[in-house]
Amino acid sequence: MRNLNTFFIRTYGCQMNELDTEIMVGQLEKRGLTRIEDEQKADLLIFNTCSIRDLAERKVMGKLGQLGRSKTKRAIIGVTGCMAMAKKESLFRKLPHIDFILGTNNLTDLNQVLDEVLETGKQTLRTDDQFEENLDYLVAKRDDPVKAYVSIIRGCDKYCTYCVVPYTRGQEVSRSPESIEEECRLLVGKGYKEITLLGQNVNSYGKDRPEWNCLFHDLLYRLDKIPGLERVRFMTSHPTDITLSLMQAVRDLPSLCEFVHFPIQAGSDRILKKMHRIYTKEQYLEKVALLRETVPNVCLGTDIIVGFPTETEEEFQETYDVLKQVRYSVAFLFTYSPRKGTPAFRFKDDVPEAIKEERLQRLLALHAEICAEERQAMLGKEIEVLIEAQNKEETQLKARTRCWKNVILKGDKELIGTLQTVKLHSYSNQTLIGELVSHEKPLVPKSQLILTPAGCCS
Repeated sequence: MRNLNTFFIRTYGCQMNELDTEIMVGQLEKRGLTRIEDEQKADLLIFNTCSIRDLAERKVMGKLGQLGRSKTKRAIIGVTGCMAMAKKESLFRKLPHIDFILGTNNLTDLNQVLDEVLETGKQTLRTDDQFEENLDYLVAKRDDPVKAYVSIIRGCDKYCTYCVVPYTRGQEVSRSPESIEEECRLLVGKGYKEITLLGQNVNSYGKDRPEWNCLFHDLLYRLDKIPGLERVRFMTSHPTDITLSLMQAVRDLPSLCEFVHFPIQAGSDRILKKMHRIYTKEQYLEKVALLRETVPNVCLGTDIIVGFPTETEEEFQETYDVLKQVRYSVAFLFTYSPRKGTPAFRFKDDVPEAIKEERLQRLLALHAEICAEERQAMLGKEIEVLIEAQNKEETQLKARTRCWKNVILKGDKELIGTLQTVKLHSYSNQTLIGELVSHEKPLVPKSQLILTPAGCCS
């Protein structure tokens, strides 16, 4: 039987995939393997994949095909993540040199699958449709010493017509509040200052386990009581499940950052219905207004898909107008690409690629203009930042505001992992530039943070 001593792992896609990679790295190191960055020298290669967009899949397929043509030392090759769930055994037919396929719901089976491959030499497939909450999250090997991802719910029950997630990650399964709190306390004990709570729809947390009597906002109040936990973020959200109780938590909890990812996807009611987003533009904008009334200093993020099947120029203009009205601080903007296995795959993809791209560029230009105005409005202000790492220039540090803005400042690396107050004086591209001031804590209580003219809090 072959011995495995080293492994190489590459991650594609979202933050949930990044966390899954950290868990697999922890399992493999516990097994006695050493992680290396040279894939040509590794005994084991794992590609943790994404299936949300066509480009992500094509990148992975190209890489895996290249490995099949390689004449170098033969490593054990595994495919994990959403593409493993979407394609399953068809990957073996297209790429016969792959040794195992491990689905998103089978991370606990990694060592068992490796043993089976090594003992039998046969291809192994594990892709359960339903997730069982039995992962050892504490084994995760984290590279970042300041910020950590914590999974609170997996799967999605919304079934948007364009999205593969319900089919690659299954139905929603919440993790117990006790285990989440235990992990967060351990992370804080190790020096972590910021935790991002992850889920395909964090707002649904606890709905599948009513006996816990702990919904998402209840969990946030519970975590806010952990001494030493400076910042809490969460992603991603579905607008339908964003409640007034959650808005009040964002307003009231000192640890909770004033940023809410509030994806609209499209501005046309007809397109929203075709996407199965289960809200109208009016309902969405009413919730945005309520959130901003409840949390005046809140910043919003969004996802938007351009060129969904049958989208007209007038309907695209409605999306453009929403972006202009809401003025998102963060926006992930994409052209539509059909995903096999989704209901929308049956729709005729009738918006020409050239038109999709032209519409995307118009949205990108508008969002760049909004962000530039935000950055300009922040100049001269003193804000709280978390020092995250050393910049490429050793005399500079990288930091982030509570609302996701990147900041560069001069300072010693001993400041990494601390909250500092910075006065902003300029910016370069999308990065703000500032200098340290003498304050050790935020200048004003959270409830008194002032909204800037551009709609961005610190």
